[in-house]
Amino acid sequence: MDTNSLITKQRTSLEKWLITVTVMLVAVMEVLDMTIVNVSLRNMMGTFGATLTQITWVITAYVVSSAVIMPLTGFLTETLGRRKLLLINIVGFMIASVLCGISTSLAEIIIFRALQGIFGASLIPLSQFIMRSTFEKKELGKAMSVWAMGIMIAPIMGPTLGGYITENLNWHWIFFINVPVCVIAFMMTLNLIEESPTEKKPVDIIGLILLAIGVGCFQTFLEEGSHYDWFSSNLIIFLALASVFCIAGFVIQSLDAKHPVIKLSLFKDRQFVSCTLIMVAFPLALFGMLTLQPLMVETVMGYPPDTAGWVMAPRGLASLLFMPFIPLLLKRFDARLLIAFGMFVVGCGTLLMTRWSLNVSFAQMAWESAIQGIGMAFVFPSISTIVFETLSPKDIPSAAGMFSFGRNIGLSIGVALFTTILVNQTQVNWNRLGGHINIFNPNLIHWLQAQHLNLSDPGTPSQLANLLNAQASIVSYLNIYWLSTISFFIMIPLVFLIKKGRVSHVGIGEAH
Repeated sequence: MDTNSLITKQRTSLEKWLITVTVMLVAVMEVLDMTIVNVSLRNMMGTFGATLTQITWVITAYVVSSAVIMPLTGFLTETLGRRKLLLINIVGFMIASVLCGISTSLAEIIIFRALQGIFGASLIPLSQFIMRSTFEKKELGKAMSVWAMGIMIAPIMGPTLGGYITENLNWHWIFFINVPVCVIAFMMTLNLIEESPTEKKPVDIIGLILLAIGVGCFQTFLEEGSHYDWFSSNLIIFLALASVFCIAGFVIQSLDAKHPVIKLSLFKDRQFVSCTLIMVAFPLALFGMLTLQPLMVETVMGYPPDTAGWVMAPRGLASLLFMPFIPLLLKRFDARLLIAFGMFVVGCGTLLMTRWSLNVSFAQMAWESAIQGIGMAFVFPSISTIVFETLSPKDIPSAAGMFSFGRNIGLSIGVALFTTILVNQTQVNWNRLGGHINIFNPNLIHWLQAQHLNLSDPGTPSQLANLLNAQASIVSYLNIYWLSTISFFIMIPLVFLIKKGRVSHVGIGEAH
């Protein structure tokens, strides 16, 4: 494919920002749908008569199918063209959303969520590619900051919006709200997005099959491992082995193939590899923790779904407030310093969260979460702006797919890791704290007196059990916050693997 053929025509400022709105709509919609269902799972359990293990497949199906398709973004863009692929994905996502909303059984919604993931997988990397091919160098920092604003805030605001809809309407509407967004995005894509040239080339069928099975097994391994107690389950062992062998086979096959579905040569680029590794590690520590936070607020602290969602909102609002300053800072400072500073601030915010207790106030949770949001505003726009600086424009669609894939894998590993820690530590803490409940402990006697209870009351054991469960759980969540804090500080030196420099790469538009 000719590199120059990827360069779009010169556009007015209004046209460029309308394109930005278009790609942000589809990207935000995709990210939002990954998290918006989290606070609605309890209601879905009642509708479908499902267990907790069964209902989590509503999330797993989406994540697994999305992970399989996302690395193929470059291949699909070259084959179909970016405009056609974007239109297909928007229509497919809308239809799948409607089908999810009208599902009458657990099997139906799992299948339709998988369809959602298939059509939504390429939306973020496609939007990132279109943004970079629309704006010139001097505008790129500002444009990518605006784009990153939506990508970053969407997963944080997902529980807020999902909680409000679930509390005031019902869970079906978390899918129906996608329809008007899809219609608007479809019309804007038709009128604003130019088609990119396509290239007909043979498909590496063997590599494609190995990649799909390998990524699918690995993602399912991460999503379901904690439910099956990891390697004590033959299914999990099989998934782990299958993912290793298939991914290894894919790499060997791609090295020999004339037309591989993924260009492994991308991983020779130090800038791209460094940024992608950070984009695996940072969401692992951040979103792995944040995914579990609504569960803590609802189940341990007793907040209703809509209030639990609002606990997450200050983080996104703080990011929104600080992000407009990032483009100016990117022009004046080394991007690595901004990323490192952002990680430090996120780490400080998480460190403050390790002091939470069952009596923590809403105001304290909101303020300390907002500190995390300030740090996030420095990390995501900066790294999204510089990740493709040293790549050829023709390689950006493939690189964008792999970059987004890395973010999703990091998130999945984080959720799997922290969920396992939460379950194990809760049991350990329950046994440890339970040992203190005996008639020889003066603290127990003082508590009983303060509650106007005594051990002969029939309701006392149940109250003690509830308090023990809550304390064991909150201590486990605080352990996770400590682990996240340490992870953020450890990551800071890794930032300096990225090449030194400010935003100075010649943008695609300016290269023309």
